[in-house]
Amino acid sequence: MGTLFVVGTPIGNLEDMTLRAARVLGQVQLVAAEDTRVTRRLLSHLGIRVPLLSYHEHNQQARIPRLLEALALGDVALVSDAGMPAVSDPGSELVSRAAAAGFRVESVPGVSALTTALAVSGLSADAFLFLGFLPRRKKGRRQSLRAASSLPLTLVAFEAPHRLRATLQDMLEELGDREVAVCRELTKLHEEVFRGSLSEAVEHFQAPLGELVLVVRGAPEEPLPAGPPPSQLEEARRELSRLREAGTRAKEAVAQVAVSLDMPKNTVYQLWLETTRSDRG
Repeated sequence: MGTLFVVGTPIGNLEDMTLRAARVLGQVQLVAAEDTRVTRRLLSHLGIRVPLLSYHEHNQQARIPRLLEALALGDVALVSDAGMPAVSDPGSELVSRAAAAGFRVESVPGVSALTTALAVSGLSADAFLFLGFLPRRKKGRRQSLRAASSLPLTLVAFEAPHRLRATLQDMLEELGDREVAVCRELTKLHEEVFRGSLSEAVEHFQAPLGELVLVVRGAPEEPLPAGPPPSQLEEARRELSRLREAGTRAKEAVAQVAVSLDMPKNTVYQLWLETTRSDRG
């Protein structure tokens, strides 16, 4: 039985091709490629001659049985036009079906536009939400952005150049004027990383060209609510001690103090426990 190799390819600069990826592509019996013309140019650059089979979102259901048959005879590689397969590209179903059929699936990692953009954005990459390609229609795009608007996570999205200004405007209206890094043509000759506010980005990009990744600062985290002031806490402790000495039950004492001092019951209950230990000590 063969192995399905999920192979990362350069997103622009061909020098980013790893030695392992080149070796694997030269050893497999078949390469499933998103666009065979793009992959053929890459293989030609590497001096590799291997059969190619187109595999994309429009033909994947018909191609999967054929690729599973090929795996029964030998190794197969899955590639996209650029970056890691199955990340906003077809491939996940083939991986799932191959694994379910008992074939080994092995990753051959390479460049990813997602992580490359995060690395050069200047924004936090500790936690982020990848939105993939946002919906083409304005209504759907607005809904997606609105759903993510309150999250304190860096937002990352892919976008086509002819929709960039509309998407930036929608982000501005749904997210507010946040920081953004617009990464264009990453690793290519005309690479550009614009860093600024969303409103500045709308003005900067008039007729952009090339592939784009947008990295937007997440929503500010909500500050924790301030607790009661020390004077109020001390007053509550005194009142709870008095009620305990008077023989008042815990539930009644907590409720009474919470109402009289306008404090949360759980806070007053914690004070009741503290004062109980203190009074016994």
